[in-house]
Amino acid sequence: METKTIQKKRNLYLIVGVLAMLFSGVLYAWSILKAPFKDVFGWSDSSLALNFTMTMCFFCLGAFAGSLICKKIGPKITLVISGVLVGAGFGLTGLLTADKLWLLYVAYAFLAGTGIGISYNVVVSTVSAWFPDRKGFCSGCLMMGFGLSTLLLGSSIEKFYAMPALGWSKTFMLLGVIIAVVLIIAGLVLRRPEADTVFPAAKVKGTAKKDAVITKDYTTKEMLRSVTFWCAFVCLAFITAVGNSVISFAKDLALSVDATPALATTLVGVLAVCNGLGRIITGAVYDILGRRATMIASNVLTIAAAGITLIAVMNNSLILCVVGLCLTGITYGSCPTISSAFSSSFFGLKYFPVNYSITNFNLIVAAFIAAGSNSLFISTGGYTAPFIMLLALAVVALGLNFTIKNPKD
Repeated sequence: METKTIQKKRNLYLIVGVLAMLFSGVLYAWSILKAPFKDVFGWSDSSLALNFTMTMCFFCLGAFAGSLICKKIGPKITLVISGVLVGAGFGLTGLLTADKLWLLYVAYAFLAGTGIGISYNVVVSTVSAWFPDRKGFCSGCLMMGFGLSTLLLGSSIEKFYAMPALGWSKTFMLLGVIIAVVLIIAGLVLRRPEADTVFPAAKVKGTAKKDAVITKDYTTKEMLRSVTFWCAFVCLAFITAVGNSVISFAKDLALSVDATPALATTLVGVLAVCNGLGRIITGAVYDILGRRATMIASNVLTIAAAGITLIAVMNNSLILCVVGLCLTGITYGSCPTISSAFSSSFFGLKYFPVNYSITNFNLIVAAFIAAGSNSLFISTGGYTAPFIMLLALAVVALGLNFTIKNPKD
């Protein structure tokens, strides 16, 4: 296959991948999506926080299942399956009534969470296979699409909620249909490259030269026996926990420092913008500076984000809260980009789909920490204790960061 043909094909796949991730990322708009369940049904914050935790768990399990299914039947049918699951999940969520909290967990957390987890892994692994020379850039673009979903779709969701012809119920059903169609179309388009496809050589610049690229393909068992993997896993879990926690209560956090309801909703969108920017900026930085500098920079910014937000809630400062939310979005966005680029650079592409899905299990740890943050908020009646805990975890992560080294053959 000619170089120009390869370039056109992989650019097309990247665009399709970004669109698929954009619509799938609506799962992260939970702080907006949950509004009717609290206002109309009166469900507690702890019950809704549990749903977000369960969603993240099934998202990770879905990503793992997607890697195995895709290996056997390919991306086409796997993405069709994910589309059906997401469509069914959002559709059933639209049928909720006040006495069916359990259905929220089944429909949104299990069905939609699993379906989006499957599509996430398949899209990332399939499109990334076309960019072995630009891992950070590819990961950043895909994760940007996933992160910007809350901004681009979140404001529309609130407008749809307010429409008498739609309301929250039909909005969920409409979202289910749209996401299902997008994922099925992605399945019909995306293909993995042939084994003999020749890609441009990677151009390693700057300090990235110090981070040797691993040429060996590590099996999942070999990866799990690596100290490097576990140091990075825990480090990413703690960094992600800061963003996960803030995403789960972003709107309420803004309201607590006297933001108006309209501004609070806007700030959720701002968080999403920074999330998306963090993903693509991190991809570019990773390609230039390498893993070590990128991960340490992300970690230091996470400490700053948690610290500034802590000061904001202690002093009831809206301005500092905005700064904290922006920094949190950027650092949270950096984590999935780092996870993807780290998995392929350190452990190879041959077993990347499964290895990457295992690495993403750090989201489950982060989700439970986020649930702990919500519990601290409920028990203390404020955000001070949660952010003290998150700040401490970010500092511990920095210590782990300095221990991460390239695994030895």
